[in-house]
Amino acid sequence: MSNQPRRYHITTFGCQMNKADSERMAGILDTMGFAWTEEPEEADLILYNTCTIRDNAEQKVYSYLGRQAKRKQTNPDLTIVVAGCVAQQEGEQLLRRVPEVDLIMGPQHANRLEDLLEQVFNGSQVVATEPVHIMEDITKPRRDSQITAWVNVIYGCNERCTYCVVPGVRGVEQSRYPEEIRREMEELGRQGYKEVTLLGQNIDAYGRDLPGSLPDGRHKYNFTDLLREVHDVAGIERLRFATSHPRYFTERLIRTCAELPKVCKHFHIPFQSGDNEVLKAMSRGYTHERYRQIIDTIRRYMPDASISADAIVGFPGETEEQFQNTLKLVEDIGFDQLNTAAYSPRPGTPAALWDNQLDEETKSDRLQRLNHLVSVKAAERSQRYFGRTEYVLVEDVNPKNPSQVMGRTDGNRLTFFAGDFAELRGKIVPVKITEVRAFSLTGEALLPALC
Repeated sequence: MSNQPRRYHITTFGCQMNKADSERMAGILDTMGFAWTEEPEEADLILYNTCTIRDNAEQKVYSYLGRQAKRKQTNPDLTIVVAGCVAQQEGEQLLRRVPEVDLIMGPQHANRLEDLLEQVFNGSQVVATEPVHIMEDITKPRRDSQITAWVNVIYGCNERCTYCVVPGVRGVEQSRYPEEIRREMEELGRQGYKEVTLLGQNIDAYGRDLPGSLPDGRHKYNFTDLLREVHDVAGIERLRFATSHPRYFTERLIRTCAELPKVCKHFHIPFQSGDNEVLKAMSRGYTHERYRQIIDTIRRYMPDASISADAIVGFPGETEEQFQNTLKLVEDIGFDQLNTAAYSPRPGTPAALWDNQLDEETKSDRLQRLNHLVSVKAAERSQRYFGRTEYVLVEDVNPKNPSQVMGRTDGNRLTFFAGDFAELRGKIVPVKITEVRAFSLTGEALLPALC
């Protein structure tokens, strides 16, 4: 019998929330005595943390699962775990499709991984997809970085966008208390982390599910006050947050971000469409005029702020004229980055049942046209960096050029410059920008580093 620890591998699909969940589950496996391996084929336990936001992400999961199911036929001791949104959505149906899977667990069950695996090791095939209250997280994540970290502040989502599966698979909103969030951040500061990204599916809704209200009618706990609460945590030099919803993005929050020096001047606010009729069909709860007003207000307080967003083309019933309104919004605002996607019908969502679906050729054509405009506008936005000094948090070595390090500016622009990673790791370095591209920069370090 080998004394070697059992090895595990986690493959993560999808959003930042999934990445944070994977780090927590890796931490649980570490405490159980498992050892991480980079190679899936060497793992005794393989965990797929899945995404169902688009059909192609879901199909990729099934492709990966097929390979591991074949492995299990010759290695019956292999443990296969499917976690995340596909697990929640498919449940027992996934078992019927891939009977070799040992454990299916929705996102709300990430903290229960050890208990669920104990049931598996005792001979059970387990499906955990029932709604649960997410207990305060006492696990120690195995973080992918030692410089930047995710910290969940709210789980779930109460919105009902007609194209989106998230509320169905991640459950209702559940906020953590500020003191628990601060405690986790203080520990990160002690461990030497320099940047924290506060995470929520709809982060501006933070606190509205917690008890209590203030005399002015506001919720006792809200995201703007949370930023002030955690801003002075020792060791943490930068704060980011995602993802925001235009319906809840207030001038009070914008003003607070402008006032707090550690809050990075980068805002990710999905708009999804530039046409009011499409936004109404999506049940987004705002107009393109309201969205433009938010961006105008951000730029009034912080003229140089970076703005990124998400957009969907080819939503059911979208006309060419309505698509042109999306192009106009992108042209007018000039995003630093835009995540784009062609609409993909998702099971269990209202829009998937409508009979005015667009054909794939139209969706593909619109996506290409939008992506071209995005690249043009991002390149224009990049020009403002040329010759400027930007402050870059060094996170890694440039994989394409080992003589360079890489990191991000306050505005979240990926930046490369020559330097010794061992010396500069985790430091914020002033860099004079000498080369600009649509989505990244190159420069020369102006040492010494700040911290």
